[in-house]
Amino acid sequence: MINSKLIFRFLILSVIIVMNACSSDEPMEPPRPRNFDDVEADFAALDISAGVHDYSLEILNGVVYHFRVIAPERGAQEIRPLVLTFHGATTSTDAHKNTECYAEPGLEILNAFIMSPWAEGGLWYDDRAQQMVGDLVYLMRKYWPIDDNKIAVTGYSNGGNASWLFSKFQSSTISAAIPMASSYDVHELDGSVAVWQVPLYVIHGENDELFPVETTITWVDETRNAGSDVTLVVAPDLGHYTPCEYVPYLKDAAIWLKDTVWME
Repeated sequence: MINSKLIFRFLILSVIIVMNACSSDEPMEPPRPRNFDDVEADFAALDISAGVHDYSLEILNGVVYHFRVIAPERGAQEIRPLVLTFHGATTSTDAHKNTECYAEPGLEILNAFIMSPWAEGGLWYDDRAQQMVGDLVYLMRKYWPIDDNKIAVTGYSNGGNASWLFSKFQSSTISAAIPMASSYDVHELDGSVAVWQVPLYVIHGENDELFPVETTITWVDETRNAGSDVTLVVAPDLGHYTPCEYVPYLKDAAIWLKDTVWME
């Protein structure tokens, strides 16, 4: 004979199991979307002790910014300059980490924060790259001991073009530019010659195979005649594909930046 009490207990246990199984399938509360407060909190927590730091900062909607920072030695309350250095056109995922080639030795005299972002295989003209640079500069100025009056840009090849670009359109933030091995057309869409509101120190190799020096000389002369403050240095015998050999010229540019522009 089947025990009715056992059947009853079995039915109750079955109901409980089914209820628990159903409850586990109920949709969970969705996580709170990441917002810019989260981004700022993560940025503020980054290590800025003296030395080289490679960061990957999640922004919004799955976007991640990759950038290197060389942080200077400084006192507890000391603010320091900021120099943005832009790499050339490349698909390398480590392009922003090539700072030992010329940026670190060339800019050493400035004892500045050096920030080298990665363009993710694109060009600095791309909207996403420009958004990244704007976001990172905003965060650095807000959370790090940056001297807002001493922010400069430099770069090589396509990165040199970025120096022209950002110094032209962000002159309220950027105080000077040092383009190297660049080829930036100074003409506006209507054919007029653009005028830069900040001084530039342009370095170009005499034997540049990619961007002929004659073109850069012409464009520099045109914008200088229109009212721009441009110093042009032609590096004898140097070509386009030896960026590390430009260190002595970048050192001279750093002295110009320190003594003439920032007047330290």
